[in-house]
Amino acid sequence: MATPLTADKLLKALRNEGLTVVEHRNWRTNNRNHKGPWGPVHGVVIHHTVTTGSANSVELCYNGHSSLPGPLCHGVIDKAGVVHLVGNGRTNHAGLGDGDVLRAVTAEAKSLPTDNEANTDGNRYFYGFECVNLGNGQDPWPAAQLEAIERAAAAICRAHGWSERSVIGHLEWQPGKIDPRGFTMNSMRDRIGKRLTPDPAPTKPPTTPTMPTPPKAPVVDLSKLIAAARSNPKAKGTPVTYPGVRIVEAALVDAGYLAKPLLDGHFGTATVTAYSRWQKSKAGGGYTGSAADGIPGKDSLTRLGKRAGFTVTP
Repeated sequence: MATPLTADKLLKALRNEGLTVVEHRNWRTNNRNHKGPWGPVHGVVIHHTVTTGSANSVELCYNGHSSLPGPLCHGVIDKAGVVHLVGNGRTNHAGLGDGDVLRAVTAEAKSLPTDNEANTDGNRYFYGFECVNLGNGQDPWPAAQLEAIERAAAAICRAHGWSERSVIGHLEWQPGKIDPRGFTMNSMRDRIGKRLTPDPAPTKPPTTPTMPTPPKAPVVDLSKLIAAARSNPKAKGTPVTYPGVRIVEAALVDAGYLAKPLLDGHFGTATVTAYSRWQKSKAGGGYTGSAADGIPGKDSLTRLGKRAGFTVTP
């Protein structure tokens, strides 16, 4: 239990931990404090964004969307390991979670109970970091990004005198959530714990770390995407016929043409309608008539890929 850090103290704590921090717009006054109390704080929640591209993800987390107003977290950690501060105070990131989990985090228990209830306001009690990743189990987590998650969580724990047991994933807090997907929170807590434990005196001079190789851009197969767009609306249920659909849907969410809850990997009627709106937009090519029927074409998809950070193959 602790009083929330001021904006200056939060910024200082992150930079003291060796992080590159970008202050996004008016992050110091961007919050949801008018909707409820902020604090006392008990821990840190780690999320993934289900989006691609640093700029798009940061802007989404700063503003939110129609069904969930921003800010959606305190900081966005991109794939290069840069922390973008987007909120200070109460933010819409944790929602209702399990009160038993909160009590375990507060006590820094060695293990967490199963999160099977949604009865406690997590936005009041937790800092939140959204990490840029599609969350599909295939989008990579670069070493620089994982290290930045470790450092950011450790910075807040160090500022409050907490251990690594004060850091949890969204999937450990709110029933039905899967984020962060792609690494385990136990492994991340181990990393944070080692960072918070003082090292013995070094026996040899430190070496200069090598810069990580930038992650390859996701690739969308146009022919497979077209097949999904033509077959999925008629299919029963919501089959995921081509994983690349999630990449395109995430880009449409970022561009404001598709609601985030509809990002399900199924190129159904809602996605067809959203893609048609993209085709008709100036950025999407300004198409009209049958050329804007919601079935992806190479030009409009390439334009979307340039905006969202993916490439297109025939």
